[in-house]
Amino acid sequence: MTPLLADPTPGLLRAAPIEPAGHTMTHARLLRYLEIKVHHLIQDQDWDSIRVIGGYDRTAVVSRYEKTGKLFNIERPTAEVHGRDLVVKAFPGADYVQHYALIIATYLAMTGRPADTVTFQPPEQEECRTALNSLDLELDGDLVIVGWGLQYLAPENGVWTRGSGYAWLRAEVAGRRVVYLGFLHSIWGDVAGRVVARLAELGAGDVVYVGKVGSLTPGVEPNAWLATGNTSLVRGAMVSWDDFFGDYAAAHDGVRSGLHVSSPSILLENRDWLAQHTASYSFVDPEIGPMGAAARQAGIRFGYLHVISNNLATHYPADLSNERHSDVLRRRAVLVDRIRTIITGRLTASPTHTLGESR
Repeated sequence: MTPLLADPTPGLLRAAPIEPAGHTMTHARLLRYLEIKVHHLIQDQDWDSIRVIGGYDRTAVVSRYEKTGKLFNIERPTAEVHGRDLVVKAFPGADYVQHYALIIATYLAMTGRPADTVTFQPPEQEECRTALNSLDLELDGDLVIVGWGLQYLAPENGVWTRGSGYAWLRAEVAGRRVVYLGFLHSIWGDVAGRVVARLAELGAGDVVYVGKVGSLTPGVEPNAWLATGNTSLVRGAMVSWDDFFGDYAAAHDGVRSGLHVSSPSILLENRDWLAQHTASYSFVDPEIGPMGAAARQAGIRFGYLHVISNNLATHYPADLSNERHSDVLRRRAVLVDRIRTIITGRLTASPTHTLGESR
């Protein structure tokens, strides 16, 4: 599973496919998850080599499997053809580039095709940082709500303003300036941490991330609970942050609070990984830890309030392979409404100066 250096290019890593039999998803559901993600040029034909690099290039070949029917997180990595070789460009972030390379390699192996053609080039830190320089908002202690379901969290009559790969909407909630910020591309893993750092530079007072987590606790049904907390295991170290929600969110019915673990790729969350983490940790996703760490470093508050979308410890009908099913969408709509109510209640319960004083 560990990527090995692939000669002769310095810094180029080989993406070794995972063993499907050991993964927390069943073989069929794991394959379906991969099929949703893999660029059509890879599904449709064979290549002498496939290299995944950091890059945000919408002039390259766009996958026909990009998501539809929503405003944000619709873009997939793009591809550039060089004869019999394919270069795949994922938004610059070490976690995302590795994750997408593992997706491709595992998909090829599971479909009986050579996977040793897949390599990835981890992007340099400076490249990752400058990739978000185009994010430019005028903020003055505002609460910025980032993530998933924003079109349902934001006021219905609000006007979205588009930037390069993102859009935002300004509103006032309970007397507090709020900016809803959505990205067209993925902000997977460490990218999300740099989003928080950039927002702090621009003047954000608080950042709230709304998204989806996996449960590590047996018996917790997907799409029935919300998750929150203020601590994550990030690359082997525990990181805690000044929580925007305090104890407010966790006190609500239907909200579970616990320790979170940050994982750079769903592909690495096999049964051995689960056995190492399930006793101590409640939730997993790629972004929360890096975002909390960035907020702590910047001296601003951060909070997350997520839908529990899947359960790694117990198989349920709903998981990451069938998120577009009507029943899943219906149940998540109820949870998003609950998230909006809790955020509004938190702002109403706390004076504006208290929420912004961490700056």
